[in-house]
Amino acid sequence: MSFDLTIESSSVLEGVKIVTPSVFEGATGNIWTSYKADGFDHLLPGDLSFSHDKFSQSPHNVLRGIHGDHKTWKLTTCVYGEVHQVVVDLRPQSPRHFKFQRFVINRENLRLILIPPGFGNAFYVSSRQAVFHYKFAYSGEYVDAGDQFSVAWNDSRIGINWPSSDPILSDRDRETAERGS
Repeated sequence: MSFDLTIESSSVLEGVKIVTPSVFEGATGNIWTSYKADGFDHLLPGDLSFSHDKFSQSPHNVLRGIHGDHKTWKLTTCVYGEVHQVVVDLRPQSPRHFKFQRFVINRENLRLILIPPGFGNAFYVSSRQAVFHYKFAYSGEYVDAGDQFSVAWNDSRIGINWPSSDPILSDRDRETAERGS
């Protein structure tokens, strides 16, 4: 079995990469590689490498995000269920500021999305349950929730048409929406 993947650049968001792994199907299910250093680390700047993983498990109608920071590279995917992932360019100096791209990720449409610093990431769970995976690369200490930026999931400057107008939100995302970002 080989480690084959296709890497393409987003046509909407400069710096975002869309990675499609090879999925091997058989009588026992499927298997695919989500990370191999020589397949991904060349996409990172300088001497950065991935060093930290997180998983998020959520039920149907949960919307997480829009969050990010200015130093962390994220390699993300849905490993179980289905999500509508949205990546937003939140770099104020960017000509694509507030532009976004949506990815529906599930078993039939498996993708890994590489997100550079300065972009916001969010996802909506459209299946009964979903498990979302983050792989992080950064210099120094990890930037956790208190030091990240948050933008309201329904910010009119961005104009995302989510699958639900009344999703389940975390306290953080509800408070951000009430403040108007």
